Amino acid sequence: MNNKNFQKNNIIFWIFGVVLLLIGVVQFSDFKGTPKTIDWNELKTMLQSREVERIVIINKERANIILTKEAYSKSKYAYFKEKKIPMQGPHFYYNVSSPEIFQSRLESAQKDIPEDERILFESDTQNNYVYEIISWILPLVLFFGVWIFIFKRMGGGGGIFNVGKSKAKMFDKESTAKKVTFNDVAGLKEAKQEVTEIVDFLKNPGKYTKLGGKIPKGALLVGPPGTGKTLLAKAVAGEADVPFFSMSGSDFVEMFVGVGASRVRDLFNQAKQKAPCIVFIDEIDAVGRARSSRTFSSNDERESTLNQLLTEMDGFETNTGIIMIGATNRVEILDSALLRAGRFDRQIMIELPDLNERGEIFDVHLKGIKVNKALDLGFLAKQTPGFSGADIANVCNEAALIAARHNKEEVDKQDFLDAIDRIIGGLEKKNKIITENEKRTIAYHEAGHATVSWLLENAQPLIKVTIVPRGKALGAAWYLPEERQITTKEQMIDEMCALVGGRASEEINFGKISTGALNDLERVTKYAYAMVTYYGMSDKLGNISYFNSSQDDYNFQKPYSEKTAELIDSEAKALLDQVYERTKQIILDNKDKLAQLAELLLEREVIFTEDVENIFGKRKFANKEQEEALYATRPQTVQPTPPPYNPQPKDGAEQPKDGAEQADAKTADNNATTTTEDSKPTE
Repeated sequence: MNNKNFQKNNIIFWIFGVVLLLIGVVQFSDFKGTPKTIDWNELKTMLQSREVERIVIINKERANIILTKEAYSKSKYAYFKEKKIPMQGPHFYYNVSSPEIFQSRLESAQKDIPEDERILFESDTQNNYVYEIISWILPLVLFFGVWIFIFKRMGGGGGIFNVGKSKAKMFDKESTAKKVTFNDVAGLKEAKQEVTEIVDFLKNPGKYTKLGGKIPKGALLVGPPGTGKTLLAKAVAGEADVPFFSMSGSDFVEMFVGVGASRVRDLFNQAKQKAPCIVFIDEIDAVGRARSSRTFSSNDERESTLNQLLTEMDGFETNTGIIMIGATNRVEILDSALLRAGRFDRQIMIELPDLNERGEIFDVHLKGIKVNKALDLGFLAKQTPGFSGADIANVCNEAALIAARHNKEEVDKQDFLDAIDRIIGGLEKKNKIITENEKRTIAYHEAGHATVSWLLENAQPLIKVTIVPRGKALGAAWYLPEERQITTKEQMIDEMCALVGGRASEEINFGKISTGALNDLERVTKYAYAMVTYYGMSDKLGNISYFNSSQDDYNFQKPYSEKTAELIDSEAKALLDQVYERTKQIILDNKDKLAQLAELLLEREVIFTEDVENIFGKRKFANKEQEEALYATRPQTVQPTPPPYNPQPKDGAEQPKDGAEQADAKTADNNATTTTEDSKPTE
């Protein structure tokens, strides 16, 4: 099958090559007997020496010169005998511009020769049929070759004639591409159970049909990027003993109208021939986006493709033995008709891995890496809350690269910690030029975050903080969030206080503020508006939410009046003011300890949990698991803590200059190990 397609797709190029070869043979090959070209002076000398037997003008363009028998035997013409050119010739040829002019020149050259002995030319007509045929065929071949090449590029591998054909790749029992099994998929126990049931039904249908049950026609894998949706589909392809068709949602999209619907029809026609089988469409949101009633925003080609997909999945004709599996991380934008029972009967949620699942994922990705035997997978799992499977794979690879960079024989715990820091915060840039005022401002800013987060119960405790530039940031702090499914109002307020701790610290310690809190303010503002408009946490607005989970991209109207909008703004502003005043009070109550922490940070550039504990005391709110995770991150060699810092007012103490540029706090995902980064804002 593949050989036939290969020959079909490349036959035009074989024809083109043969035509070029024929042209080369006709035009440029040096055959035996090919005459030599001479100019007029040479021909004139030969005529006067009576060495010419005959002159024949071919097609009024070329004069063939035949030597006499005596001249052919002369040594100066031995070339013709060596090349085995017969005595009958022609031996030379001369390009003729006009037979009349050539005749007059012949007469002039032979004026001293008796008239009856003069050489007169003969005329002859010859047809080169091969050359004429090629001259007609070659332009056509070139035209069709370029035409087919262009449409082949636009229409996919099959060319213009196969532009409506499906691009799905099929894997069957004999396919060597199936290498992933359920054993290669760590975690995802519930999701694996769902898809395992589908595979089991295809292998043993009688087990279910004898009880009157019917297998779901389709399953939709839904979850954040990197959680293993496509990997799970690969495992299904590896486990199922039935044909498996795989393609992307974007493969249906083409510049030609009607191509998407045609490819859907062709896909299901192939699937019907191979039934029972599984059809997997990755990133199905590319073709399954919700249709809109607004004419100015509709896309007829995309909607016709979706309509054809809906019809094929569950239309007038039923498809027996075809199971659909889709994958997307944007289920909210899919058309409701695509999600209904009978098409995608099941939505399989694939969430970010929890603590135990992260340990299993580390175990899978560390199989090919030489790691220290003392390395604890549970420790690594605790250091990566909120990481997806793809993130964990990246951590393992980065750790191996870091260990190799330091010429280590195996990868140890510190390499993994450095890899996690590298992925979250970026690469360290110790040579970046920062003024002393800016460095001091950054240190007090980060110390403000660390102080507030350490003293508040629901804030995220500090793992470490640094003022060494990373990526685009001039400083960064790592926090360990609590993994929780719901968040209370008190928890959100504490987290907001920790976010504005940097700005409050600058204002209290220096009497001025900088641009460094840009991202802090952005995030805390989103928190405030979400609490007021989405979560119903405002006393004046009450238990009301303006969030619409089914809202499409074309709904530009606010679901509230202008008066309510003013109330929302005032409530969000009041909440932010309350949070900021509370944060300032916490910092004022602990100003000396904050200064000690900032000075320690200026001295070392990096501080850890135990350094904060030495200054503020043991954190009262951390549970046992948090304590283990926090203190497990300390470096292999810990510097001794200096004596307590006792700030004394100094005359003329240098303060940060106005507009000191520093980083804004940048935090990772709420469920991930959090960092706040101080970076220079874009002006």
